[in-house]
Amino acid sequence: MKILVDADACPKQVLQICFILGQRFQVPVWTVASFNHNIQSDCHITVGNASEEADVKVMNLTEPNDIVVTQDWGLAAMVLGKRAACLSPIGREFRLESMDFLLEEREAKAKFRRGGGRTKGPKKRTAEDDNRFTATLEQILSRVNP
Repeated sequence: MKILVDADACPKQVLQICFILGQRFQVPVWTVASFNHNIQSDCHITVGNASEEADVKVMNLTEPNDIVVTQDWGLAAMVLGKRAACLSPIGREFRLESMDFLLEEREAKAKFRRGGGRTKGPKKRTAEDDNRFTATLEQILSRVNP
């Protein structure tokens, strides 16, 4: 079992929480990011900056019972299909039963943007996001690695 972090757009606080909880639960933390990012990690994999390259690497490294941290709904759907747990940097655990809705929403927003529309970006990160992420990751680690 390992924690895999899609580190291309992962907040620094989330990485630190992963390292702390990984150490507490004795689970290695792997980070994957393009060479454009400076990630300090004992288990870091650098990929090129082609579109989706980090996502493909995370997907290829994922095994059943791993935990993946990503904000990419498409990657979340794929790792759930590999029987891994998955959560977002704001502490939302992705579940198979909600993925169809999320992927439809993602496609609708992408279509809107392709047509010239603008969508809002993510909200500014808060301490509440850090607390929720910590609590969710602890729950998953306790469930998968009792």
